[in-house]
Amino acid sequence: MRVGVYVYGLATVAAGILDLVWGEFEAAHQPIQALGDHIPGQTILAYVAAIWLVAGGAAILWQGTARAGAVALALIYLAFAAFWLPRFSTAPRVLGARPGVYLGVLGGACTQLILVAAAVRVSVAATSESEWVGRVARAVRWVFGVSALAFGLAHLTGVRDTAAMVPTWMPLGGDFWAVLTGIAFVLAGIAILSGVLDVLAARLLALMLLIFSAVALVPLILAAPGDHVAWGSNAYNLTAVGAVLIFADSIARRQPLPARLPAR
Repeated sequence: MRVGVYVYGLATVAAGILDLVWGEFEAAHQPIQALGDHIPGQTILAYVAAIWLVAGGAAILWQGTARAGAVALALIYLAFAAFWLPRFSTAPRVLGARPGVYLGVLGGACTQLILVAAAVRVSVAATSESEWVGRVARAVRWVFGVSALAFGLAHLTGVRDTAAMVPTWMPLGGDFWAVLTGIAFVLAGIAILSGVLDVLAARLLALMLLIFSAVALVPLILAAPGDHVAWGSNAYNLTAVGAVLIFADSIARRQPLPARLPAR
C-alpha cells in the first residue's frame, strides 16, 4: 500500500498546512458552517484540526507510527463527515426535497468516509487477527462501493451542476462529461461491491480522480490563487486518490483459496 499511503499522507499534510495558512476550515470539504453560523472558538478548532491533519499525515508515512497516524486521521475525517449530517435536513429546505439534493449531501459525506475507510484499512494492515482484518476489509469494500455509487448518482441527478465544473475547452460539452463520469462512478461501485473486476475498477477510479485534478481542479488555483477552496479541493482530491489506491492494493493482495484435495 506504500504508494497509496504516501499520496494519502502527503496530501493530508498539504490540506492541514492550507488550513493553517488560511486559519479556517476549508468550506467545500470541511463544512463546519453546516453546524451553525456562530460556532464558538471556530478559528481555534480550525487550527487544532490543521495541526491534527499535519501530524497524522506525517505519522502515517512512517512504519513505526503508521497505525497511530491512521487512527488519528480516521477520527478527524470522521468528524468532517459528521459536519455534513445537518445538511440532510437543511439542504432540502433550501434547494427542494429532490433526490439529487439528498444524493449530493450523501456524496459530500462519502467524500470523507472513503478517507476514514482508507485510514482504518491502514491501521489494521499489520494485525495478526485474521478474522478482524476480514471484517474490516468487508466494511471498507462497502464504504468504497456505496460511495462510488453515491458519487455517480449525484453526477447523474445533478448534471447541470457537475457540467459547470468541466472546462470549456473540453470537447462534446460539459453535460456529456458529467454523464460519462457519473456512469463510470456507478460502474466502479457495482464492480467493487460485487467483487467482479474490482481491482481494475478501483485503479481506474483512482486514475479518473487524478485526471479530475489535472483537468478541472488545478485550473481553479490558476484562476483564483487566493481561494482556500481551490487549493483545498486539490489537496482533498489527491488524498482521495491515495485512499482509492490503498483500497485497490488491499484487494489486489488477496490470497486465492487453496484448491480442495480430491477425496480419497
